[in-house]
Amino acid sequence: MASAHVERYWMQELLQQLGLSHARKRHQEFQHCKKSWRGGALTQCNKTAVQQLLTLFKAVNLFQEALATVEPNTQLPFAAPAFNAAVILMASTSAFPQHSSSKSSLLENEQRKWMMHYVAPSNVDVKQEEMSPYSLLTVRIIKLRNAHQADFLSQSDCYVSLWLPTASDEKFHTKTIKNCRNPRWNETFYFRIQRQVKNILEITVSDDDITHDDDHAIVLFDVAKIPLGERVFTVFPLNPQRREELEVEFVLESIRGPPETIITNGAIVCREVACLEVHLDSRMKKKHFSENELTFTVRGSFEDTQRVSVGCDSQSLLPDATFFHYAKYKQPSLDVVLTKKRRLPTFCACVSCGARRSRGVPLTLPLKSLPSKQEVVSQHRKFGLHFKVKKCQEDLDVRLGFDLCAQEQDFIRKRKKVVAAALKDILQLEEDLQDDEVPVVAIMTTGGGTRALTAMYAHLLSVQELNVLDCVSYITGLSGTTWTMSNLYEDPDWSQKDLKETLNDARKHVLKNKFFTCFAPNRLKYYLKELCQREQEGHHVCFTDLWGLIIETMLHEKEDSHKLTDQQQALNQGQNPLPIYLSLNVKDKISDQDFREWVEFTPYEVGFPKYGTFIRAEDFGSEFFMGRLMKKIPESRICFLEGIWSSVFSLNLMDAWYISVNSEDFWHKWTRDKITDIDDETLFPARPNELDTRVVCPTDSFSHIFRDVAMLRPAASEIHNFLKGLQMNNNYLESKFSKWKDCELDSQPNHLTAATDYLILIDTAFAFATSYPPLMRPERKVDVILHFNYSSGSQTGPLKEASKYFAKQGIPFPTKVPDDQETPHLKECYIVGDKESPETPIVIFFPLVNDTFRDYKAPGVKRSPSEMAEGDVDVTNTYGPYYINNLSYSEEDFNKLVNLSYYNVQNNKDLILQALRTAVERKKQHKKEQPLQRSPSGDGMCVPDREATQHLVGCPALGEMK
Repeated sequence: MASAHVERYWMQELLQQLGLSHARKRHQEFQHCKKSWRGGALTQCNKTAVQQLLTLFKAVNLFQEALATVEPNTQLPFAAPAFNAAVILMASTSAFPQHSSSKSSLLENEQRKWMMHYVAPSNVDVKQEEMSPYSLLTVRIIKLRNAHQADFLSQSDCYVSLWLPTASDEKFHTKTIKNCRNPRWNETFYFRIQRQVKNILEITVSDDDITHDDDHAIVLFDVAKIPLGERVFTVFPLNPQRREELEVEFVLESIRGPPETIITNGAIVCREVACLEVHLDSRMKKKHFSENELTFTVRGSFEDTQRVSVGCDSQSLLPDATFFHYAKYKQPSLDVVLTKKRRLPTFCACVSCGARRSRGVPLTLPLKSLPSKQEVVSQHRKFGLHFKVKKCQEDLDVRLGFDLCAQEQDFIRKRKKVVAAALKDILQLEEDLQDDEVPVVAIMTTGGGTRALTAMYAHLLSVQELNVLDCVSYITGLSGTTWTMSNLYEDPDWSQKDLKETLNDARKHVLKNKFFTCFAPNRLKYYLKELCQREQEGHHVCFTDLWGLIIETMLHEKEDSHKLTDQQQALNQGQNPLPIYLSLNVKDKISDQDFREWVEFTPYEVGFPKYGTFIRAEDFGSEFFMGRLMKKIPESRICFLEGIWSSVFSLNLMDAWYISVNSEDFWHKWTRDKITDIDDETLFPARPNELDTRVVCPTDSFSHIFRDVAMLRPAASEIHNFLKGLQMNNNYLESKFSKWKDCELDSQPNHLTAATDYLILIDTAFAFATSYPPLMRPERKVDVILHFNYSSGSQTGPLKEASKYFAKQGIPFPTKVPDDQETPHLKECYIVGDKESPETPIVIFFPLVNDTFRDYKAPGVKRSPSEMAEGDVDVTNTYGPYYINNLSYSEEDFNKLVNLSYYNVQNNKDLILQALRTAVERKKQHKKEQPLQRSPSGDGMCVPDREATQHLVGCPALGEMK
């Protein structure tokens, strides 16, 4: 016999399906049927019980007349004669409060008609039921002791809300108990959960106020802590000093459910998606209404809310079909509201229109009640609705996987042949290098505006003349260096040509007057035209787009039509290094030190290494839902991406403070929520895949306003989120996600990026001065990194910051790095990491310093007294000619910076070759120590360690990404 919790849940499911929840009389019938269930009549499923159920079906007609419910062409399974009340297979999802509340009235609670129509046969396989990924979570909110007194003259008016977004897109509330220090609710809620995803229940204790409800404490509870089949009573200490405690009871029971296609990479979960198609059959009468509007809402769907205007003339053309895409097994409902615009007589001049809007009685239709691939008709006295549910495509447009994409892997195979030949030449090797003996060499650059743009050209020219550029497989950049990279990759063979010509072209743009060039009247008209066109295409236009157009004017003579995907032509033969552009995803009202996620851009893909989610580069900016491309938006030109990568305007007060003092402790006192770990290990033993139970105490109203001001980013880029709708895997903390878990919010999966509509992308340099993260992905296996530093201020600071960060993340990186405080007189080049473990990449560090260049105009060639002025280059002065905000240089300053950067590389050729030779020796030694993995057939072929996307619960194989 089912437990009392499951019985109560199913009775509510059954009666809501029968429509017995919209009048007091029906509520009495509900209580009567509930008693019959408790008495065991229904669970025994005898003849009398079936008769009792059939007598209740008469209420369906009343329900249809009152709220115009569905009358399907193919009859819905309301009165299935084979109904077995003893064994019911759950097919709906949501929560059902047992009692009414002021926040969610009796009518609203009972109108949540989450229907169940999947009936299991009586001979259920017990083993299959045990393996089912579905569970029924029962949460009973009992009482609160010693409630915090939020009101000045009285006790708090407390209520408790529950939010489990992986099960339902709706928040549920208890009733409000007025002016009580120890409120008791004893209310029960039910959630149908999918155990493959990380289910974090948020229980919020709030004070009901007239103007704005105050959240006093939020408990974050991992449902995975509850043992299956057990009842757990726990007390959450909200404030130990005041002995404020919340008593809650949990029960987690396994239930049956239909198979669901789950696709996951271990960190992110993509669930099955269905499409609801709604057609309107208008029968409006002109007698009383001149205009009507139907509002359709499916909470948690891609479309969310859509409005359809209905004309008064029955012969008028019907609007097109309305579509909703939603997670099939989260079971949302369709809410339909008829808004009537009634013409009333006017009585005074101030009421000129006399139009008044009134909302009709809403219709709520649980989408689970609709049969798949069959049309259903709902008749209303004024209109008719035609519904049809279809299954969406199974192939994803988002790639789930931490490995490199197929195009990049193919590029690396081609590039290794170029690198092997170059290394043999410059290192004067006697034998050709095998593929597994070729080190992966990368160039890593930092930001620095025009200073970085100029110096990078000179560094690449110098590296090219040393014949080292052909040894490089990757180039990463952020902020100003992305301008250099974008310009270079317009030429498919740029690294095979003399870069002196490219440098001379850059000189013209650096020397010209930016103000008169960028803000001429014709350019302003051009900006307006481009921004309007961009908005029409569907992009979310912001100030960063204008900044991108200004960058285009600064660095080009005319419109630059190139796009990121055009750079694939520069890689198709492995003729150039692969460019990787870095940006940072942040959140509103949260410091970028508290939440930040690396977003990498290549000509092939854009994605999050942290989540293992990537999309094709041409789809960046398009709209996605649950891994599917929903709305294709034209690919942005490269200038708009440059605006994102180098947006100096995305800085907020918190960023400025951190850059100035390198600490946020002062601001955190006023802006950060207080989070306390309250885990009771005696009740819930710690397990690796479970999150700690925490209590979050939000800041007060003053601090909230202060945080809004300090965190405001008025010009940050907002891009359609291609992670929208995805959920976190139940074991995401044990996946490769943990390599990039570096902030507090990573332990709150309900609030990670997949829960937002937009990505907020900013210049990485504000939070992390280097572009190391893409190179530190273990899949890229980078052996040598040439670090070209263009930052102002401390020259060793960015390298030290990277060393500390990767040590904290457990990623191999040099730990012994130079420090300009310990070594005031910095050299031009350092090699670090060569004496550490073989997994640690060798870093060739080039700080932007003027050391021997003061006295030498070329390696080994001293300056004459008349040439000494040319060696006087001040790159350390924050307010000198190379200041970050200075976008134009004089010709003298430009030449000095170029000559200095070129010289520093030329003067340290031996150190570069030494590092490359060490890397080759490491690869050969590793080859000797690690024998090849042989395939089971014994053919001697090396078996690559490829990571496959997992398909769970009887999922079909995933097709190739379109």
